[in-house]
Amino acid sequence: MANQQKVAVLGAGVMGEALIAALIRSGIEPSLISVVEKRQDRSAELVEKYSITVEYLNGAVSTSDVILLVVKPQDMQSLLGELKPHINKNALVMSFAAGKTIGFIQENLNDSQPIVRIMPNTPTSVGLGAAGYSFGSTVTQEHRAFVVSLLAATGKAVEVDESLQDAITATSGSGPAYFFAFVEAMIEGSIALGLTREDATTLTIQTIAGSAALLENSGDSPTILREKVTSPNGTTAAALASFNNDHLAEIVARAMKAAHARSQELA
Repeated sequence: MANQQKVAVLGAGVMGEALIAALIRSGIEPSLISVVEKRQDRSAELVEKYSITVEYLNGAVSTSDVILLVVKPQDMQSLLGELKPHINKNALVMSFAAGKTIGFIQENLNDSQPIVRIMPNTPTSVGLGAAGYSFGSTVTQEHRAFVVSLLAATGKAVEVDESLQDAITATSGSGPAYFFAFVEAMIEGSIALGLTREDATTLTIQTIAGSAALLENSGDSPTILREKVTSPNGTTAAALASFNNDHLAEIVARAMKAAHARSQELA
């Protein structure tokens, strides 16, 4: 699919803006990107920042080759009802809504509509996202190339069978919040030990960021890196023993299972 394709982005929240930026990084001309957004001040902000255009829903959908659905799952069905009379049946529909299946989208549009289902996460906004994507049966090779190019501009992405989309949601989709919650807990733990909030925040964030960079660049597995920093009967070993006594792995697994179940409920 050539980069001269016209793209409509429906929904201009944090993720919608992140995808607009990624579209431009992937080679799409800003003038070919339109956004549909009810908030006029938000639309004006995006036009000023990215030199894209603003359109009404019907016009954007009827003239676009690619349509990005960046709305809440509970808003999806009503939005698809608005799209159906106007959408080009050959237009690629990219859904970023948790839980909503390819089959559900096709039932509410056209049975032959080319659809890709994507679960992104919020680090997409800084070009470091992690996404899982699944293609519908009518997606062409050109469509596939377009999707891969776009997602490469958002961070890293893996293709999975659609049956694994709920697992992607529980892993990378919701994963940033698990991380942020752990950072919050570390900061509060540091403050309880006597550090100021400012120092606790600085040291915790740098520790987490440095550890992530080490994991990314060292080539070692998280298990090896954990073992390298853990001396027998040392301070780290004492902390990890406390985690194990509190069944950290089981706590995380239960939380991810809850996210997985909720994703299924949203279908």
